[in-house]
Amino acid sequence: MPARTRTVLIIAVAAVAGIIAGVAAVYVRLSADGNGAPVLASAVNCDAAASTAAKIAPLAKGEVAAFQVADKPDSFGDLTFITPDGKAADGTSLAGKLTLVNLWATWCVPCRAEMPALGRLQAALGGANFTVTAINMDVSNPAHARQFLSDVGVSNLAFYSDPNLSVLDELKRRGLTIGLPTTLLLDAKGCRIGVMEGPAEWDSADAKALISAALPVASSAG
Repeated sequence: MPARTRTVLIIAVAAVAGIIAGVAAVYVRLSADGNGAPVLASAVNCDAAASTAAKIAPLAKGEVAAFQVADKPDSFGDLTFITPDGKAADGTSLAGKLTLVNLWATWCVPCRAEMPALGRLQAALGGANFTVTAINMDVSNPAHARQFLSDVGVSNLAFYSDPNLSVLDELKRRGLTIGLPTTLLLDAKGCRIGVMEGPAEWDSADAKALISAALPVASSAG
């Protein structure tokens, strides 16, 4: 092979290797530390959420061992979805109490399995200081999703929806999840305390201990 041809080939190979290395670096950065997501433009002081996350970290065990506490909590105030009365809303509508936000769909088998446990968690701890907000991701036929909740006996969870998948897409953009179910624990200011990828026994003693520890010291669940 002529020397000039070999030189051009070496340069081309080096360029491709550099591109691959760059892509790999970005992937590792996004996938290795979901807690490093940027704070949104509507910046909220999430220092309290960081303190809460540190406090409850030892309780991420047993049935909620996969719960990832946030080392850099971020605001979820500008997430958009549809309220039970059919109106558009954003994450600020969830502020005011500790909120477990669960993203689910009827086509997601693990989601279907954990919905009754989420209903029982709401029954056990829901009140003035805590609530479960389940946001349905079915892109069509919301009546089917509503009927599913009725069929499995979950009558105490209001029906929030996001047929555009904007909430799920935002969590993916921040490197917090790759699919459903995904569950966020947000403080009263809408700041992320932690996230769970995949299903959990949300009415277990482990889950209740984790959530109870995240409540304000002077408050108790209703």
